[in-house]
Amino acid sequence: MITPRGGVARGAVSEHYDALDHWYQRIWGEHVHHGLWLRGDETPERAAEQLADRVGDLAAVGEGTRFADAGCGYGATLRRLERLRGASGTGFTLSAAQAAQAPDLDVRVGDWLANDLPDGSCDAVIAIESVSHMRDPGLAFAQAARVLRPGGRLVVCDWLARGTRSGWRDDRLLEPICREGRLPSMRTAAEYGSLLAGAGLRVESFADESRRVSRTWAICLRRTAAVLARDPEARAFLLSPRHPDRIFALTMLRILAAYGTRAMVYGVFAAKSPG
Repeated sequence: MITPRGGVARGAVSEHYDALDHWYQRIWGEHVHHGLWLRGDETPERAAEQLADRVGDLAAVGEGTRFADAGCGYGATLRRLERLRGASGTGFTLSAAQAAQAPDLDVRVGDWLANDLPDGSCDAVIAIESVSHMRDPGLAFAQAARVLRPGGRLVVCDWLARGTRSGWRDDRLLEPICREGRLPSMRTAAEYGSLLAGAGLRVESFADESRRVSRTWAICLRRTAAVLARDPEARAFLLSPRHPDRIFALTMLRILAAYGTRAMVYGVFAAKSPG
């Protein structure tokens, strides 16, 4: 497990996304997560939709499905699964700025670790790139197990440290990514598997999708450069020491290097509640 020096303060994740809200909207669009390139020639927007669709398929989201999105961002995946599949979802985000962009959805500003959903009320739970932002992944999975009906499904997409470790990759890439990206920890696939089993969930599949998602960061870097070239306010934000989250511009380079060196992998888990 990788942990950032100094830890991540309570409230740091919500502050990060609120502070960078204007950047995320301009650079990422409505889907604040990786894209999944299946053919290789898709637009970034289509690739992001394909990741959302893959999650929906693995979670068996369909007509009448009741699901929760733990870390829903702007609600784009929630909205897509409701609109195209006839499902009904509740999203959770720590960012008030993100929730404000989803007035048409049931999006709650709150901590998934202390969510108030009733026991057994969901057919599925999805968590796209959010568990690594949570201070206790084991509790995150336990909450999913609690709200799932017997036989319900959990799908988790997340950034993971590879199982074979390297001191310089940990020190130069993964620890700064955790610190600058407000990740309390970065764990391996095996560690996530143990936590899922500890929550009483049975892992049905795991896929390392690193090679089909990593180009997301080259696209983000190009878009960032374009914004900086034409927007003086954006340049002022990046140069001002009053904005500590501006460091994420450097973090994007680290993430691209972490994928390129295989220090970090992108994992997709599908797990099932017993019953």
